[in-house]
Amino acid sequence: MKNFSDLTEREVLAIAIASEEEDSRIYVGFAEELADRYPATSKVFQEMASEEDGHRRQLLELYQARFGPHLPAIRREDVKGFLNRRPSWLMKNLPLETIRNQAEAMEADSQRFYLKAAEQSQDVGVRRLLGDLALVEKSHGAKANALAEAILTESARDAEGKTAHRFFVLQYVQPGLAGLMDGSVSTLAPLFAAAFATQNNWSTLLVGLAASLGAGISMGFAEALSDDGSVTGRGAPLVRGLVCGLMTTLGGLGHTLPFLVPDSWPHAFWTAISIASAVVFVELWAIAYIRARYMDTPFLKAVAQIVLGGAIVLAVGVLIGGA
Repeated sequence: MKNFSDLTEREVLAIAIASEEEDSRIYVGFAEELADRYPATSKVFQEMASEEDGHRRQLLELYQARFGPHLPAIRREDVKGFLNRRPSWLMKNLPLETIRNQAEAMEADSQRFYLKAAEQSQDVGVRRLLGDLALVEKSHGAKANALAEAILTESARDAEGKTAHRFFVLQYVQPGLAGLMDGSVSTLAPLFAAAFATQNNWSTLLVGLAASLGAGISMGFAEALSDDGSVTGRGAPLVRGLVCGLMTTLGGLGHTLPFLVPDSWPHAFWTAISIASAVVFVELWAIAYIRARYMDTPFLKAVAQIVLGGAIVLAVGVLIGGA
């Protein structure tokens, strides 16, 4: 990689042209990505893409006047410390706020590049254009806000707010809730069966750890591989898989960790069982609350489904362990 100070003026302009072209494509990608979910914000990014394309044309005209039609084969990735962009495949199914933050980071990066390039340039015309572009990039935040004010009407903001909430539920709450339910309920039977069969806290702890981690890995892969989010709009599969797998593991660990109580303690088994039972009670009611809060399930119905179902699974484990 080259240091920025080692670049020639021709190479600086070539990198600037390529950067504006790529940024324009990224904004077009954002606009297309948001078109169905956030049509008003999509229009904002279309306007920003058009402006970046205008910058590219200005730079290209200046380059052709100075150096002719042939651009050197140099990319911004070849320069240390400047203008790194996330691959396009990592910017699919992102939340709206993440996309906005990425756009702000791009503009700040571009401004820094143009300021540094203007300082290095010896040509008055090039220096002036690069300085002007640095000011334009600096003003893009205000321009984006102005575009948003003009395009995002109150009804559009309300609609996009509802869409953002729906996306949050689909990408985070739903897979997290599914994982928490599976981890909290499915591990009850093997854990309590092992507890009453062995009445040994350490052995029960190992069974609980195996069940929790195994369920977490299984659920994480199942969620991540279920769909890529492009059709269902459920967001990035990797994020959903991580959320689901983590919550599944936590759901199982919640009532597993009480069996860390040393077997050498007086009444160690019953102490661990009592703590684990209390944790199960809290877990099941928490799941019922989350279902009622985010999934529009009536609270009493959620209680009947989750608490009653969990109690049945727990009872099965106790009966099998005590047989």
